[in-house]
Amino acid sequence: MTKIILSGCCGSMGKVVTSCVAEEPDFKIVAGIDKASAEEASASYPVFQRAEDIDVEADVLIDFSNPSLLPSLLNFGESTKTPLVLCTTGYSRDQVATLEKASEIIPVFYSGNMSLGVNLLIELAKRAAKVLGSRFDIEIIEKHHNRKIDAPSGTALMIADGVSSALNSEMHYVYDRHSRRKPREKNEIGIHSIRAGTIVGEHDVIFAGPQEVLTISHSAQSRDIFALGAIHAAVFLVGKSHGLYNMSNLLN
Repeated sequence: MTKIILSGCCGSMGKVVTSCVAEEPDFKIVAGIDKASAEEASASYPVFQRAEDIDVEADVLIDFSNPSLLPSLLNFGESTKTPLVLCTTGYSRDQVATLEKASEIIPVFYSGNMSLGVNLLIELAKRAAKVLGSRFDIEIIEKHHNRKIDAPSGTALMIADGVSSALNSEMHYVYDRHSRRKPREKNEIGIHSIRAGTIVGEHDVIFAGPQEVLTISHSAQSRDIFALGAIHAAVFLVGKSHGLYNMSNLLN
């Protein structure tokens, strides 16, 4: 049985992960990390406010919380040699560099999106970029619920990075055009965010060229897909040596 520590257990995604794990006999959440108590969260496992207070052994830690918790989670992982599945979005470049450094000591699985479909979309977008090249303008539109804090989404940035890696020229990202009084440049990738209602997650990659437009889209119908992806990543990570892993490693 795979024993899991769940960081952000009382949040919306934490509750989804808890529900999904409860339906899987081969997994068990043995502890949670959250500001709320176990009673407040109606959790069947102990909930700790700080990672350093955890006195329960586990095979892996899954994190759906807040970027501010990253230092304590990395410290916990390194001190206990616990593999980390980091699903939180909104990390700064410095934070990403920090988790990459930690992966030299422990196994770290990091992805801005845990969905199989989204990661397939990225591969298709990279293929489209190689075929269409600089003749087509590229724009990314992402839509999420009105409670999401970070913008653009980590997934939108993953898509942009994937597309950029497939092109010969160096691309730069443009997030807002209202103050830009000039024509669009060829080496731009526009990234646009919408926050409204209860949208789980939608991403469109638009390739607009001479007289034709190609759009590659993904729409998440439930948060379960992200929870199940995290659980699969946890199983994948257990027993691995130190290193940085992502969805491409899992899919392959």
